[in-house]
Amino acid sequence: MPSIPPLPSFRSQARRAAQAPHIPVPTARAVVDCAVYIDGERLPGRFTHAEALAEVDKRGTGYVWVGLHEPDEYQMADIAETFGLHPLAVEDAVHAHQRPKLERYDDTLFLVLRTVSYVPHEIHSVSEIVETGDIMVFTGANFAVTVRHGEHTGLAGVRRELECHPEQLGLGPGAVLHAVADHVVDSYIDVAQAVENDIDQMEEEVFTPRNTVAIESIYQLKREVVELRRAVNPLQVPLQLLGQKPDLPLPKEIRRYIRDVADHHTTVAERITDFDDSLSALVGAALAKIALQQNTDMRKISAWVAIAAVPTMIAGIYGMNFDHMWELHQRWGYPVVLGVIALLCTGLYLTFHRNNWL
Repeated sequence: MPSIPPLPSFRSQARRAAQAPHIPVPTARAVVDCAVYIDGERLPGRFTHAEALAEVDKRGTGYVWVGLHEPDEYQMADIAETFGLHPLAVEDAVHAHQRPKLERYDDTLFLVLRTVSYVPHEIHSVSEIVETGDIMVFTGANFAVTVRHGEHTGLAGVRRELECHPEQLGLGPGAVLHAVADHVVDSYIDVAQAVENDIDQMEEEVFTPRNTVAIESIYQLKREVVELRRAVNPLQVPLQLLGQKPDLPLPKEIRRYIRDVADHHTTVAERITDFDDSLSALVGAALAKIALQQNTDMRKISAWVAIAAVPTMIAGIYGMNFDHMWELHQRWGYPVVLGVIALLCTGLYLTFHRNNWL
């Protein structure tokens, strides 16, 4: 009877899978949209990124806007080869969680923006409140490439809005850079407003009398505000450079628009800084309220212990084994002692109640 060969182990299967050559995923899988714009108008038809650039080169005017979503190294290398992107910028575009910055490589600008999104939640839940992502923008003489990481802050609406304003699209690839930056800063404002509503609700609960304070929720909100500040505040320097440096390859009109975006960014950055200060004060107030509540509880406990000490003391005295004790052999002695205990306890209760101990 022929022997049956043993089944390959899981470890051997994993080793062969690791040694197998990587099959690149087509670049088209990462392309969300690709269009050619001539004088601010989108050309009809569908283009690959290479066909779109060839069309622009043939016409000698216009530019290409390619939108990508989470490309891998092979896909981004294909885009970089077509548009001549710098390898350092390409590496940053592949790996998410980059710090906001502006880099210039000859006539190509590379802008990194952190995106934020508010996660609806219960005010007392300890969960993620602010979700972050990344958008990278490459702009050259005849192209704009946007790379998005994360599932929020999509750019389809930005493209549609820009296509409704051909005069702005006609300003060149810098119009795409401005529109993306403006869209991201607007999302900062929306998230800041939602976080401010959470802080207002938390303040109302902290300062409501006889309300239990969940200190963990305040610390969670403070941590999320710190994450929001790390995503928003570093963008201030790149926006200032884009709006104020005339040697950058951007039209003068685009620099004016970006200065307006920088003003909005400064406003929301200051609000986020105020959030951090407010939450720090709120943590102090919550801790003070907890300490005050504990002090009140201790006063109540002490008052009841003092009331309970009266019958305990009298019962301890009459529990002694002596023959000659006051009222020990009187028929009415027991009711008198009970009456004295009740009278003393009632007096103590009224005294503590008048002093707000009970």
